[in-house]
Amino acid sequence: MFGFLNIYKPKGLTSHDVVARLRRVSKFKQIGHTGTLDPLAEGVLPIALGKATRLIEYLKEDKAYIAELEFGKVSDTYDIEGVVEKFSDKKVVKEQVIQALTFFEGEIEQIPPAYSAVHYNGKRLYELAREGIIPDDIPKRKIVINKIQLINFNESLQTAKIEIECSKGTYIRSIVNDLGQNLGSGAVMTALTRTKSGLFTLDNSVQLDSISDADVVKSFLINPIDVLSYKQYELSEEQMDKVQHGQSLLCELFEQDEFVCLVFKSNLCALAQKQIDKLVTKKVFI
Repeated sequence: MFGFLNIYKPKGLTSHDVVARLRRVSKFKQIGHTGTLDPLAEGVLPIALGKATRLIEYLKEDKAYIAELEFGKVSDTYDIEGVVEKFSDKKVVKEQVIQALTFFEGEIEQIPPAYSAVHYNGKRLYELAREGIIPDDIPKRKIVINKIQLINFNESLQTAKIEIECSKGTYIRSIVNDLGQNLGSGAVMTALTRTKSGLFTLDNSVQLDSISDADVVKSFLINPIDVLSYKQYELSEEQMDKVQHGQSLLCELFEQDEFVCLVFKSNLCALAQKQIDKLVTKKVFI
């Protein structure tokens, strides 16, 4: 098998749990996920099978989420799976939330949550947090928020739903926590749905429970060229033979350093990069 699955990860499972279940039902071992989702989160989880695992680094990395939150509370994990405490009796109004969200637009710096898998001095931050150690010098990360908007707000319940389009590595929990701090009310994330990961979207995702065996996996398998955002170059039989042996191809097309999908009869044969006057093969799949 060579391709991707667009799995809808259910709430309560880790990304590793999804991979383990797919390995069990398909009897296929070479499977990997393209980006971790916390157990609390649900939604789009791209899965690579076979040699497609070598393409994970070449997939588009932009993400989109819908997050639900509640004001007036805080949590050590920034979501309801941690120790939740009352923070403030202050009531926020819709206009305040809309205005506060503008603070996060564009390129910003973000401090990852203490309960996260980020490495710090040789350990994961969540390992230190479980030992009661919360470093005060966790390095900030630059992230990009392309879109952030309020979808729904309930003033009486002090709850909200927001939509976020962002770069890879963005912690939505941190945005929720920072939003609450900026408003002086506190806020905790209560639910999270990933609606997009690169070219994988919610509307064509597949429920995990519907994957029962290898034949079903094959029926939902996505051709890698359909989820790679690179231009395609159709090979002749002679060129395909060269590519199979790792040889470069003379080519005047494409921009310098541009990545290109080398295709033969609608199948991805290799990934190449334009270097001067040649397409230099980087990864071969045939």
